[in-house]
Amino acid sequence: MSNRDEILRKPEWLKIKLNTNESYTGLKKLMREKNLHTVCEEARCPNIHECWGARRTATFMILGSVCTRACRFCAVKTGLPTELDWQEPERVADSVQIMNLKHVVVTAVARDDLKDGGAAIFAETVRAIRRKNPFTTIEVLPSDMGGKEENLRILMDAKPDILNHNIETTRRLTPRVRARAKYDRSLEFLRRAKEMQPDVPTKSSLMIGLGETKEEILEVMDDLRANHVDIMTIGQYLQPTKNHLKVIKYYSPEEFNELKQIALEKGFSHCEAGPLVRSSYHADEQVNAAAKQKQLLGESTVQEAQ
Repeated sequence: MSNRDEILRKPEWLKIKLNTNESYTGLKKLMREKNLHTVCEEARCPNIHECWGARRTATFMILGSVCTRACRFCAVKTGLPTELDWQEPERVADSVQIMNLKHVVVTAVARDDLKDGGAAIFAETVRAIRRKNPFTTIEVLPSDMGGKEENLRILMDAKPDILNHNIETTRRLTPRVRARAKYDRSLEFLRRAKEMQPDVPTKSSLMIGLGETKEEILEVMDDLRANHVDIMTIGQYLQPTKNHLKVIKYYSPEEFNELKQIALEKGFSHCEAGPLVRSSYHADEQVNAAAKQKQLLGESTVQEAQ
């Protein structure tokens, strides 16, 4: 075995504890009954057993299960989508109600085949959840919707509690890792969201282990802060199949802790960083942290005025 193979053997800290209790099996059954998709399943998230089995949280994936993009890190099916179901928002809202969720994340496949990128159904899903679950906080995780400002405005007018859009990787690696996406377009998307709804926290996620340098990771942090992003998550890239990009490096928990501290020092209100962290990991805690930070800033502003 070569040294390279030895280095890339999956380390102990990436072992996952399976939890197939009644919460897990019940949630899986509910998703099938409602004909709903989750990114937890489609993207083979390593935390599905913790979230479904212990925390009873899930990330709904609307607009079908087929993505128009073929990003080289993602396990979601790629092709030409045919599904456009206007009843889907109500089914998602009903499921949130049945599950009695305090916080819900709604994401979607990229729909470059639609003029609005799926923004209208996205916005209606937010409104439907809010009508039936007025005390549930809502986080949305859209694609860049083609970079069109009018599409983002449709979504932001629904006033989600958090707008999450993932930068995914560094500037240098973006062309190789993300299909059709552009690094600066993602930054612009996040900046515009904040301009449209200044009170809505923005969030972005970075996966590492694809060959980036530490300097490039810090550059991503600086770029996100320069565009007023409030929350950041950092996780380890894991190769979903042999046809996807290979892992170049496994970062240790200590390295993730260091990156988390650096992110907080750079001004992020909250940062989740760890080998198994994904964009929606402990999202319920993140929205609470963002709300607390907002309250503290408000109190500080009042004191300064006095």
